Formats: sequence, C-alpha cells, structure tokens
Amino acid sequence: MYYDIETRVLKEAEYILKERATVRKTSEKFGVSKSTVHYDLTKRLKELDADGYEKVRKILFINLSERHIRGGMATRDKFKRKDNQADKAENTGKKKSVRR
Repeated sequence: MYYDIETRVLKEAEYILKERATVRKTSEKFGVSKSTVHYDLTKRLKELDADGYEKVRKILFINLSERHIRGGMATRDKFKRKDNQADKAENTGKKKSVRR
C-alpha cells in the first residue's frame, strides 16, 4: 500500500505509459480502486506533472474509444467457447447444452 500519494500517482502514470494499460489493470497492479486510479490520473497528476498528464490523457482516451470493441470481442470469445464445449460434448456422446 502506498502512503505517499504523490509517489503512487507518478508510478501509476509511469505504468500506464509503459504498458499502455487500462485503469482496471492499473488498479489491480497498485491495489487501489479504479476510482482512485482515475482520480489520481485526471486530477492529481495534472498538478504534479503536466507533460505526463497529457500523455496519460491520450492513452485514457484511446482506451475509452476502444472499450466497446474490447467488450464485443470478449462476448464473441465467450460464445465461441460455449460452442466449442457443445461440439466436444456432442462428439463424446454427452448431452448438448442449448444456447439461447
């Protein structure tokens, strides 16, 4: 856990820039909530490092723009897995589940 907020904010920004990570991945990495990461990167970072803020803001905007695409891909993959499981069950003689 970080007790020095400024250090945490700068490390979060560095992590997002290096890994091109999402707010969710950053919150998991640093053990804080998504709300905290978002506040750190949109409010606190602006006061600490204006140049870093602009770079991080661009990555956050890209993540926001791509969010609906990633969600659609996750849904597609979920149903592909279900179909593959149903095909395997059919080939082994097990009862096939019906997708509704």
